[in-house]
Amino acid sequence: MGPVEVLVIGFPGSQFNGEILPALTDLVDRGVITVVDGLFAQRAEDGTVEVIEFEEAGASDEVAALANLIQDARDLVSAEDVDDLLASLEPGSSAAVLVFEHTWSVPLRDAIVGSGGVLVSDIHIPGLVVDEVLAAVDAL
Repeated sequence: MGPVEVLVIGFPGSQFNGEILPALTDLVDRGVITVVDGLFAQRAEDGTVEVIEFEEAGASDEVAALANLIQDARDLVSAEDVDDLLASLEPGSSAAVLVFEHTWSVPLRDAIVGSGGVLVSDIHIPGLVVDEVLAAVDAL
């Protein structure tokens, strides 16, 4: 497998409407990523959390559509992971937890290994952080 990333996407006010589906589907269809696990969660106003596995019967159409993107389920997210990942989810909000493999990187990894190279470092900086830093630099 290539590198795996866990993405937690919060929806304040539980306003998940499925608009992320076309972008995710495009990435999967082009082989950029492979979704290997995921779940949907809602935090009630009283603080309790309901976890809905994507493939659960009775899930909304949007959540069921997320399940259709999982190509090779790996069950990588444990109950403890869910607690940690959702700790900052506000009451009345929901979140999608997506676990995906960076499929695009497998040929590069193979080429690095084939050439005798080794991975020395792998640093991930969220795009929003990069945008904030560039805006701050521009402001100077």
